[in-house]
Amino acid sequence: MPAEQRIAIRADVDIVTARQESRRLASTLGFSSGDLTVIAAAVSEVARNILAYAAQGEVEITLLERNGRRGVIVVARDGGPGIPDVALALQDGFSTSGSLGLGLPGARRLMDEFEISSEVGKGTVVTMRKWAR
Repeated sequence: MPAEQRIAIRADVDIVTARQESRRLASTLGFSSGDLTVIAAAVSEVARNILAYAAQGEVEITLLERNGRRGVIVVARDGGPGIPDVALALQDGFSTSGSLGLGLPGARRLMDEFEISSEVGKGTVVTMRKWAR
């Protein structure tokens, strides 16, 4: 069983696949049921953002081990319009699409580590990690 999965995000069904694969891979590390749900929710949020703002991209889910800790790293990337003000986009309630504006800030709260880089006109990369307890 591979310790890495890449899922192209082009349609709603791909969000479901990304959620399922994140749960499947993370479950091999012994994450609790609650943590598996949290990981899947964070993956769903970033994948949904890819569809909403960039139309397509990918989510890469990889198992990792660092300093005796085991976890999962999720990298969501797209070649969309980019985010002009990342700090603003990370505030609860901010949205340019009329949504509730909870996607990125929610994903950040759910995971142990969260980084985002974005360049206007070139796209966005969100990197998130969750560590097994």
